[in-house]
Amino acid sequence: MSNLWNLSGIQPQTKVVLPGDTIPAMFWNAVQARGPHIWMRQKSLGIWRSWTWDQTAQAVREMGDGLLALGFAPHDTASILSNTNIEWVLADIAVLSAGGVSNGIYPTDAPEQVKYLCEDSGTTVLFVEDDEQLDKALSVRDQLPRLRKIVVFDMEGLQDLDDPQVIGLDQLRAIGREHAKAFPAALQERVAGCQPGDLAILVYTSGTTGRPKGAMHSHHGLVYTVRGYNTLIARSEADECMCFLPLCHIAERMGGEYFSLYTGARLNFVENPETVPENVREIAPTVFTAVPRVWEKFYSGVMIALKEAGALQQAAYGWAIGVGQRVADRVMAQQPVSGGLKLQFHIARVLVLNNVRKLIGIHKARFLVTGAAPISPDLVRWYMALGVPMLEVWGMTETCGASTGVPVERIKPGSIGPAASYNEVRLDPQTGEILVRGPNVFMGYLNQPEKTAETIDKDGWLHTGDVGVVDEEGFFRITDRMKDIIITAGGKNITPSELENELKFSPYVTDAVVIGDKRPYLTVIIMIDQENVEKYAQDHDVPFSNYASLTRSPEVQQLIQAEIDRVNKKFARVEQIKKFFLLDTQLSVEDEELTPTMKLKRKLVEKKYAVPIEAMYG
Repeated sequence: MSNLWNLSGIQPQTKVVLPGDTIPAMFWNAVQARGPHIWMRQKSLGIWRSWTWDQTAQAVREMGDGLLALGFAPHDTASILSNTNIEWVLADIAVLSAGGVSNGIYPTDAPEQVKYLCEDSGTTVLFVEDDEQLDKALSVRDQLPRLRKIVVFDMEGLQDLDDPQVIGLDQLRAIGREHAKAFPAALQERVAGCQPGDLAILVYTSGTTGRPKGAMHSHHGLVYTVRGYNTLIARSEADECMCFLPLCHIAERMGGEYFSLYTGARLNFVENPETVPENVREIAPTVFTAVPRVWEKFYSGVMIALKEAGALQQAAYGWAIGVGQRVADRVMAQQPVSGGLKLQFHIARVLVLNNVRKLIGIHKARFLVTGAAPISPDLVRWYMALGVPMLEVWGMTETCGASTGVPVERIKPGSIGPAASYNEVRLDPQTGEILVRGPNVFMGYLNQPEKTAETIDKDGWLHTGDVGVVDEEGFFRITDRMKDIIITAGGKNITPSELENELKFSPYVTDAVVIGDKRPYLTVIIMIDQENVEKYAQDHDVPFSNYASLTRSPEVQQLIQAEIDRVNKKFARVEQIKKFFLLDTQLSVEDEELTPTMKLKRKLVEKKYAVPIEAMYG
């Protein structure tokens, strides 16, 4: 297997690569060890700008001292309302170095949500990205008596603002430099005073079932887990990573920022979420972690490009991917790959597959990591056929990210792997619910002891709400969320995620929600992939004037029906989808129907589209 795929450096790393019992202690030890080396890069005005560990330390030191000058006390909370960028990381580490609690707020949150999150967390200092985010903060600040200062990263367009509560990031750093002259040891005293058991960060759950809950993580939990990550998906200072998922989400905070801080892997920040496909080709990451939506989008792009290719290119791709799939199947079955098949795979890579990898930007990737939502097993097999191992991890906000992971030497598509070495995972014998126990499990929900008690039982097991099965090798597979399982009117138990994943494998489907609880048959709500469906319409002379008319055209309806028919063939009659309707509005993360990780909220969608759902059962 190692002859076919480059697996060097993937093997678990058990030794501690960086000392420190708290995140700030770890950071300052990293600065001492790696000072002049590059840690982060960010593209601005078309140019990539690098940040060394020393430059990062200077900014963090000045911002941390600035916070102290503003009266920021140990255990105070600061919130960060910004897209994913280097300033986010600087603010986060400065807050932790000052002995405070760091809380992230999604940049897509409405002013009312910003108010609730600042109020619930007791925020005293709020970092905002720009004038747009500042407007949200200013509209609710009168209702936040504990908020003392708002710090703006980008002051463009705000030079004439005269507001004693608002300062720019440069001003905060200048205040910090002055404070450090008078109290040169103050910040390091705060770092030294930070204890492993102290609350470090708050990560608010998406709040699909009520108000968001602030999951509390200690320094010990974060450090323990990030060291554990290296036993699961090892990285080193030679690695190039991409940072583009929301940093207020546990996945990017742990798997991006803190894991990179620990291992020294370089963090490359994309310009914005829309430029991910372009930036990934520029960065060519050696390790790439993303959510299924991103992997589906890359696959769709290749499929659409293939339809425009000539007959010879299509035939070459068909042969090459077929060879890759035969190799992947043998590797997954732990069977030897013959010399002849190895030679064919080498030719397939040289002629076709390497070009497909370059088209996506994964030609230097040692492995890919997927998580945060279920992924189609067929999609995992496709990336493996290209010659890149794809490892699925599973976890949640409350487990500090990954709790299970597929080992590279035993990839099983559809499985989330065995328990990670740093925690225990088992099934509830009565319900089949997945339970997790270990030092990585969170401290509880802020201000909500009753919710904490519902989630962590008296024996310390976290009840995840995911239902699963486990095989004889200890590999877990999620069957569904407990609250999402459909029981039809005929009494048949159906896991909608399996059908939804198959539908999302289509280049024309971005998301799908299967309906059918207590109903005679299954139906589905579909969100189309605008770019690919528009292209299909143009290629087939289908008239449309806007997104809504595109979804209503008979040809597009037939296109989606064909995709549903394809999926239905894989399932028993009682599990097949009988009717569908297409959402006629284009949704973005600003819309309430979507989570910040771009998943449709099942309950909200069912409620909001109750009328067209009923029409499918009329």
